[in-house]
This record gives sequence, structure tokens and C-alpha cells, in this order.
Amino acid sequence: MFVAMVIGSLALASVQAPAEPLTPTVLRCELRADPVGVDVAQPQLSWILQVPGNSRARRQDAYQILVASSRAKLSPTRSDLWNSGKVFSAQTTQILYLGRPVRSSERVFWRVRVWDERGRRSPWSALATWTAGVMHLADWHAKWIGAAPTPEAGPKDAQHGSASLILRRGFTVRPRLARAVLHVCGLGQYEASLNGAKVGDDLLAPGWTNYRRTCLYDSYDVTSAIHPGENALGILLGNGMYNVVTGRYTKFTGSFGPIKAIAQLDLIYADGSTETIGTGRDWRTIPGPITFSSPFGGEDFDARLEPMGWTKPDFDDRHWEQASETDGPGGILRGLSAAAPPIRAFEVLRPVATHRLRDGAAVYDLGQNAALMARIQVEGPPGSSVRIIPSELLNPDGSLDRRSVGWGPAYWQYTLRGGGPEVYASRFFSHGARYLEVDYAPATQGGAPPQLRSIAGIVIHSASEEIGHFACSNELFNRINTLILWAQKSNLMSLVTDCPHRERLGWLEQTHLNGPALRYNFDLQALFAKVTDDIADGQLANGFVPNIAPEYVVFGSGPNDVSNPFRNSPEWGSSYLLVPWQQYEFDGDLRILRKHYEGMKRYTDFLASQAKGGILDTGLGDWYDIGPNPPGYAQLTPKALTATAFLYTDTLIIARTAALLGKRDDADAYSAKAAAVRSAFNIHFLNPSTGDYSTGSQCANSVPYVMGLVEPEHRQTVLNAIVRNVSAKGLTAGDVGYRYLLQALAEGGRSDVIYAMNNQSTRPGYGYQLAHGATSLTEAWDARPESSQDHFMLGQIMEWFYRDLAGIQDDPEGPGFAKIVIRPTPCGGLTWVKATYRSVHGAISSAWRRQGAALTMEVSIPPNTSATVFVPCADRHSATEAFGETQPSRNGSAEFHLGSGHYRFRSVIGG
Repeated sequence: MFVAMVIGSLALASVQAPAEPLTPTVLRCELRADPVGVDVAQPQLSWILQVPGNSRARRQDAYQILVASSRAKLSPTRSDLWNSGKVFSAQTTQILYLGRPVRSSERVFWRVRVWDERGRRSPWSALATWTAGVMHLADWHAKWIGAAPTPEAGPKDAQHGSASLILRRGFTVRPRLARAVLHVCGLGQYEASLNGAKVGDDLLAPGWTNYRRTCLYDSYDVTSAIHPGENALGILLGNGMYNVVTGRYTKFTGSFGPIKAIAQLDLIYADGSTETIGTGRDWRTIPGPITFSSPFGGEDFDARLEPMGWTKPDFDDRHWEQASETDGPGGILRGLSAAAPPIRAFEVLRPVATHRLRDGAAVYDLGQNAALMARIQVEGPPGSSVRIIPSELLNPDGSLDRRSVGWGPAYWQYTLRGGGPEVYASRFFSHGARYLEVDYAPATQGGAPPQLRSIAGIVIHSASEEIGHFACSNELFNRINTLILWAQKSNLMSLVTDCPHRERLGWLEQTHLNGPALRYNFDLQALFAKVTDDIADGQLANGFVPNIAPEYVVFGSGPNDVSNPFRNSPEWGSSYLLVPWQQYEFDGDLRILRKHYEGMKRYTDFLASQAKGGILDTGLGDWYDIGPNPPGYAQLTPKALTATAFLYTDTLIIARTAALLGKRDDADAYSAKAAAVRSAFNIHFLNPSTGDYSTGSQCANSVPYVMGLVEPEHRQTVLNAIVRNVSAKGLTAGDVGYRYLLQALAEGGRSDVIYAMNNQSTRPGYGYQLAHGATSLTEAWDARPESSQDHFMLGQIMEWFYRDLAGIQDDPEGPGFAKIVIRPTPCGGLTWVKATYRSVHGAISSAWRRQGAALTMEVSIPPNTSATVFVPCADRHSATEAFGETQPSRNGSAEFHLGSGHYRFRSVIGG
């Protein structure tokens, strides 16, 4: 009987020589294209191999990297920084630069060529560059500066209440300037300007951190913005999370000190001489035009207070105050090595509908709930103002319903300078919203109000590159995919936030529970490395890791109080292990595990010290599960079950990490500790009469099933209990349990249950949210208006879309998708699925379509990798394939072992 076959002339392809050599493309340094601000001595280099046509089983056998101080020297005989020579290796990622140390602000040029499996050499790649940051602390030739001291405050403590500050310095540039590099950190948020134009496209810079431990600086090549003669450099400062003030809505208040900045502009001339313009007492300052600045309450901008042309060279600042030199907040200045990708603007949302309120205000519907910054064009008398109030929801009368975004007022307010049309774009305040209410106020009682000419919401999020795409024949699932994607984008900032409005905190459980769902969509290597650094900055001396990072608000009676579950929940803190481990699985990144190993181990030891008899009973448990009460604390599953399960997983990860790093004693010790926790877990939670766990909830059974806590002889019993529970009750799992519910059903071959559970709109779930008007994923399964309407924590189904429906999976034998598994799951009423994921080795794609009993399947595997492809079929007879042996599969699939290339399969799956 014919079962499965590969379509095409594979026998011919297997003997013919490839038509073209490999081509190295997508060159990256420290995970970025042509980065500026690289501040590590040995940055990591990488590339992706491209293959023309459909030549198969292609791989790299060797490479050669050239690095030089100029384009002209970038040749094998002249490279003055590094010539790696021919290195026999298939490695294309995480290759350390081993050349001459790069100097601060130096720009270097590099390229690579490779040899393929037949020893054929590629052409040299396109040119790539990187520019160094400030390589050593001694290379900072600048001081922290801030507002001039008031009579009541000393020079080191200008008032914390300053909403914004302008800093400025003019400088002269000699002829024959070759390059100019600016390094700047402005706290809390800054915008830098040169000669009247903003520097770069970044928003809300620098990234948020624990400023007592880390302060991020940004670097820009500003050569094109500077000219010979007189120039001017300006910095506008606002509060951000650095200085959260009272007034209007706040989640919390707190300050790291008065707003301040440090910056230096390195000027490099053609003759090799250099000059540095650094912040110091020769800078001038005045209060800025932002009179209220809060990440929660909003931003008030009074255009009358902004000096016209203050960033231009011919501006006269002699009447301004002298800036005050001050101390930094305590954190180490770090550049690109510690930074997430910048936040930038990506889309413009314009009103799709307008509703006039009785008081003359208007509500504009942007059609999509997103993290955005307001932009308006307005005209009116000086002193008149426009207030823009954001909201996710409306009341029945069309007015704003702000229950989901905070318990107090938050808005942008712009006061006009007058004299013609004016454009205001938010500087330091963003907010999650679909609706914008606009109110007007005249300058004087009885005066004319301003006239709004246009309004838009500028969608902002991390510049982390989008690398995945999924679509299928079920339109509801496509809408769910879009729903989740919007919420993911809204919360990818310089950290992974819970919501883009009322909290904006880095609640950590999302980073691992949604880690794969996020990673299939976005290149998050840099962002998640920064998140892990944030966790390390918040770790206490005893190893404890709080639930949020950076820990801007401490839930408890003091910094050493770990009794509050909102601060101490293992399902949250375990991100310190699970995020680096997932980074290793997805990207093959050992550096993050190596860097944080000791901290990860100390957190695991802390959890173990809190356990009694191997059982850890603390935390929030399966947050937001569906029970008899409003969502919040776990209702259906004991918190001790999930806490202990995570203690087991953490201990196991330490054992596996220790083995990877060659720490054999640790590997053996933690393997034994994990076995002891596993034994205690089963003694305490396994119900001998039923064969399932604890309360039998979806979470209670799924977590141990997926984490490997269930004994082999009980796995089918536990799986059956999960299926019965879902069939009887529908979806009830919450934030923690839902990912494991999906994994348990998929691993158990019951994706049909997942399909049925989510292919509906009448009970709480994704379809229910869409049916009730949601345009981004909501915090609660039932989209209740008291909960956030832009919250990605329940978006784990995205992982199922890619990993199970399309079947794109990592192989533990080849981390970083060096070895790939393609195992699609036709189920439910689906007739086709297609997905692409760009791994660190290149694009992996999987697409299948069925018509009756016939299934066709197309798979693309990138060069330098291999794959095991499981083609669903009606029986388990082996099939022949010209590129490798095939074996019967245990799950009704024909198994193919393939090299890189594009493949088409056809099989009979039933009928």
C-alpha cells in the first residue's frame, strides 16, 4: 500500500552537484545589524546561509572572518584588526571576535566567506560594521549633570519634582571631521537633539532598569548631523520610571533621585586626532516645557515654555543657569551589551469613527487597542489647551470607561504657543488605548477654544524583529492569532510588561509561560537577555528573586520581606532559570546560562530552603483560573502543587545546565535533589484511588504531566482525566496552568480537544473575547471590563499554532534549531495550515493541506541544519526517500531524516 512519498526528482538531486555555493547573509554583531555602542571586548558574530534554488543537504564546512579599521583594509592581506584564517567549523552563531581590542567609539568593518560541504568557497559577504561604545569606565570624559541648585537644595540634590529639564551646549567643530559618535544616558527619559533635529528614532530612551544597579546609555553615529563651525547639542529630560511622582493616577510612587544626564560626543578627525564634548559645568540649563511627567498619570506640555530654536547653534543661552554636576543614581553605565532593542514607532492609527459628547468633547475610535503615543495638529490662541484622555473601553453612552486602565485620571495635555498650526507629539508618555477623548479649554474665560485639525495614535513597541508568520483555514484561529499578536506587541518594550497602562510592570511569569509563543513571532534574544539581567539586578543576597523585575514596587513590609505572594511566587521567580533555558533551546545560546548560572543556582537553593519535606507552599498559583469567584488567586489548584512542581523543574534545569557547562559534581547533586522533590511531590499530591493529582483540575494534572513528574504507568490515566475535565467543564486553567494544559493535550495526541476547546465563542476564551469586541488579548478569559484589555499572559496558544499545528519544533539533540523536528498535527476541521519561523540558522517553513483522505505537505529546512520530518499517514509502513532512511513511526506518521532544502510530500491519512 502506498503510504507517503516525496514529490520530485530526489534521486537525481542526491547525485547532482549543487549549482551554486553557499552565501553568508544577515551578518550580525551582538545580535544586531551594524550596531552602534558595542561595549564588550569580544562581541559575538553570526550570519545566516542562503542557498540559491533548491539544492539540498547543504552545510558549511569552514569559514573565514576579516575585521578591519577601514573599508580599504578589508582584505585577507590587509585586515589590521583580525583575520581568523580558514576555520574548519559549521558554526555560524556566537563566534567570538578574537582580534585587536576595539577602542571606544571606533568603527570597524567586517565580512565573512564560507566553504561548503564540497569544499567550494563562497564569495565574500556584503560589508557589515559595528561601532564600539565606551569600552572602559576611564573612557568617560563627562559628568552627570542636572538642574541648577535652588537655595533650598544643595548642588547634589536638586528638587525631585522637576517635571522636565533642558540641557544645552554649543561647540565648534574643526574642518575634516571624519566621524562623530554620541553616547548619552538621560534619566528618567531623554531626547537628544543636534543642530535642531532629534538624534535617532528611538522613543522612551533609555531602557528602564533598576537604576541603583544599571544605567543604560545609548550610542549614535551622528556624523551626518554635524558640520564644520558652530554646532549645538541639546537634551530634554522627563521622569519615566526613574521618578514616579504623585498627581493623577499612579500604580505606585518612588524616585531614584532628581532627573539628570550624562553624555559625551566623540569627534574623530581625518588626521586621527580626537576631541570630546562631555557634560559638565559648561552646560546650560532651564526647566523644560513638560510641566507634568509621569509614566502613569500622563504628560503636560506647555509650548509657551519651550524656547524657540534652543537646539540650534545660533541660539543665545547666556541667560540660562549653569548646570550642576552631580552623582549618578549608583548604577553601572552599560551600553548595547545590556540593552534591549529600542522602542520605536511602527504604525499610525487614525480615527475610524467619532462620537460627540454633550459637553462639547469628542471621542475618537482608532479601531484598534494598542500601546500608543498621541499626536495632534491644533490651532488656537496662546494659552488655550487640548486634553487627550485614553481608554480601552466605552460606556453605553459613548463616554470613556477607564476601569481597565487605572483608578484615576491619566492624559496628555498640550498648551498652545499660538500663532498658527502647531503639532504636538508625545515625548515621554505612552498609554494602551483604542479610544481618545479630546477636551478643549480656552486661555481665558469666554475666550475661543483651540481647533483640532487632526489626531492620531502612534503605535509603539520594541524594535525586536518579527520573524514568524502563521495562518490556517480556520478564520477564528487567524483572528485569535491577530488578537494575541497585538497584545504581544503592546507589551514588548524595554522589558516585557504586563499591560501598557495601569501597571507597566515586568511580571515575570509571562516571560517563560509565553516565552515560546513570543519567540516564534519575534527575535527576542536581546530583549530576553536584558530581562535576565533585570532579574539578576533584583536578586537578594539570600538568592530570592521577586515576581517583578525591575522591582519598582516592593510588595511587603520591607526589602527583605519575602512573605507576600505578590513578591514571592515560584511560578514567577523561576523565570530566572526558564528564560535562559528557553534561550538555549531556541537560539543555542550558552552565554546567558553561563553568565547567570550561579544566580540561578542560588535561587533554586533559596526555594529548596523554603520547602518542608520537599513541598513548597507559597505563591499565587494558577493565577486567573476560572472558578466560582472573580479571577485572581488560584481557585481550583493548590498553590503548593504548582510551587513544588516549579521547584522540581528549576532543580532539574540546574542539573542540566551544570552538565552543559562541565560542572559534573553540581549536575549529580542537583539531579539527586530533583529526584527527591519528585518523590515528595507524588507522595503528597498523587491520588491513589483515581490516579490523578490533587483536585484533579486541568492545572493540577497538566503541570506534572508535562514536567515529567508523572510515573510512566500513570500517564495515560492522568491524560484521560485531563480530557474528561475539559469535556465536562470547558476551559478553566489560568495563567500558569493553560500552557501546560495545551502541552499535555498536544503531547498526548489530543490536539482535537484543544481545537474544540478554542473553536467556540460562547464560553470564556479567545472567541468569547472577539465576540465581545476585543481587538487585543484581554487579561481575563471573559474580557471583564475591570481587567486589562491589552494583556498577553493568556496567549500561549500561539505556541500550539507553530509547534503543533504547523509542527515546527526544536530537537533537543541540536539546540537552536540546528536539528529540527517537523511534526504537524491535522485536527478538527482544519484543511490547511502554514507557518514560517526564522531561526538563527534561517527560515523554517511547514505547510500542509488536506483534501478528503489526501494530504500534501511542503517543508523548507535552512542550510547547515537537518530535520526529522513526520508525515501523517494512514498506517505505519515505512516509505522510501532518496535522502535518508525512513522508519515506522509510533504515531501514525512516516519518518524522514533529511538535510536542508525544500521538500514536498503526499500521503493518505484516512478514508
